[in-house]
Amino acid sequence: MSPSAPEPEAAPDLAYYEAVPYLLVVESVERGGEWLRPSTLSFPAASWRPLPPAVEAIEKLELSRRRLLRHLWDRGAPIPVPRPPLRRA
Repeated sequence: MSPSAPEPEAAPDLAYYEAVPYLLVVESVERGGEWLRPSTLSFPAASWRPLPPAVEAIEKLELSRRRLLRHLWDRGAPIPVPRPPLRRA
């Protein structure tokens, strides 16, 4: 079952926000003639701070995104949604 856009009178549930495909920005920098990839990973639409470069940073970033969604959800605060959730097969 895939999350769908909420009905006009109904508020979306947390699963709806967790399924949203946030844009992940991976920035590279050049140092001493060598490109360092990734240099910075972030979800800019949600204004979350960048994490340090590392292969596991993507997993940490996703975990941070889910924690922040849970925090916003628990407080009843607005949750930024840059685009519709992904469909699940």
